[in-house]
Amino acid sequence: MSELRDLYQQVILDHHRKPRNCYVMSCATRTADGHNPLCGDTVKVYLRISDGRIEEISFQGSGCAICTASTSLMTESVKGKTVAETTQLFRTFHDMLTGVAAEQGLDLGKLMVFEGVREYPVRVKCATLAWHTLKAALDNSGSPASTESSSSTA
Repeated sequence: MSELRDLYQQVILDHHRKPRNCYVMSCATRTADGHNPLCGDTVKVYLRISDGRIEEISFQGSGCAICTASTSLMTESVKGKTVAETTQLFRTFHDMLTGVAAEQGLDLGKLMVFEGVREYPVRVKCATLAWHTLKAALDNSGSPASTESSSSTA
């Protein structure tokens, strides 16, 4: 089990040091800003959606290793998915981190590296900030996402 945990830590550190899809997208059709006031993480998500599918996704921001890695892996995970598939993935990821779906045998691929975060409740907000921001962009609400607002729940 410690070998698996070490691998997960390596993946998280790799995505923190070299985040994927980290750029300002000039042709975005939707954007949203997110903020975690507890630790100061900020993220802006850019989406280009066409025919109900995420054709391109990127982000900009600053945050801790968990936040940056989660955002980077999120962008890889949702690119090419439909809005409905992405919304379901958001719920499944959120359920994994909050322990709601711990017994359901979830398979989230690379996103499983965050499974251990639920042992540290204060870090769950770091891992979910990008996802709440993505959901705000998908909803096209115009409101910023926050880990402290009631709108940031699944």
